[in-house]
Amino acid sequence: MLKILSIIGARPQFIKAAPVSREISRREGINEVILHTGQHFDKNMSDVFFKQLDIPEPDYNLGINMLKHGAMTGRMMEKAEEIIEKEKPDWTLVYGDTNSTLAGSLAAKKLHIRTAHVEAGLRSFNMRMPEEINRIVTDRISDLLFCPTEKAVENLMNEGYDNMGINIVNCGDVMYDAALYYSGMSRKPAFEVPEEYILATMHREENITDPVRLKSVIDALNRISGEIQVIMPMHPGTRKVIENQKIKCSFEIIDPVGYLEMVYLLKNCKLVMTDSGGMQKEAYFFHKPCVTLRDETEWVELVENGYNIIAGSNKEKIYECYRTMSGKTPDYSTNLYGTGKAAEIIVDELAR
Repeated sequence: MLKILSIIGARPQFIKAAPVSREISRREGINEVILHTGQHFDKNMSDVFFKQLDIPEPDYNLGINMLKHGAMTGRMMEKAEEIIEKEKPDWTLVYGDTNSTLAGSLAAKKLHIRTAHVEAGLRSFNMRMPEEINRIVTDRISDLLFCPTEKAVENLMNEGYDNMGINIVNCGDVMYDAALYYSGMSRKPAFEVPEEYILATMHREENITDPVRLKSVIDALNRISGEIQVIMPMHPGTRKVIENQKIKCSFEIIDPVGYLEMVYLLKNCKLVMTDSGGMQKEAYFFHKPCVTLRDETEWVELVENGYNIIAGSNKEKIYECYRTMSGKTPDYSTNLYGTGKAAEIIVDELAR
């Protein structure tokens, strides 16, 4: 029997893993062992996703979080190594670009276990981002790279991957699989949702660790909230920094919500403003214009096709981008992220 060790640890990875786990469960002769690193420890950002997305309870939960990058990655790698030695999987499957991704791939490769990376080939070309480092290293040591877009494949070709003996597959985006599957199951959150609102999220280290950037973004959202209500499900780390720096927020802050509630908020909002890579795609999936609160994006096809605009952190630029995208009605008939069969392609390749 083929054994696959899936390593996940953060909210976007639960969403990415759900379609693949469902596909594995439908196949005879494949056994999936799930390792949850614990990188997202808040119940609203972890446990609820397993329940709502119908992912099997993890076989292992390391509970590793709230540490600096080196300590977190090192401890995850140490524990993952123990589990890999015990389980002896045929494949280790990692997702995205978190510390969990890097730790799992490093542990597997040092034990000579084949490694597959879902969401390979993405590049922001900003080496100050921890995520950029994680994705580059993971791509380089993996045996099988599952790319979500043609641009991701192109990035790998430009880096010489066609000469490295690594199998590259453009499978489409597993998050699109999830969006299609869960769209009809969306759930209204347990608070009064206004008729018109902007959905905002912010958690990137580059924004929350720089007081000047953080205050500038918050000031812009405060100004926008004077014209239309802004709702922000706030990451616990972001909330803590804002409270410590005594930054005033005049928009509505709520606790993190489950994926089905987030789908509801996405489907009913007027505009998305975010520094999350996953949210940029989800805005496109649910036909919402997006303003990205970063200086660059991995999802360049969204910008090139007019679905997304890069605002950075300057409060005047953010407001200008909000006004630009509020007046847009993009054509969403394009097909940038596959056909919703990414999980099927991934499992087919692993089984082969």
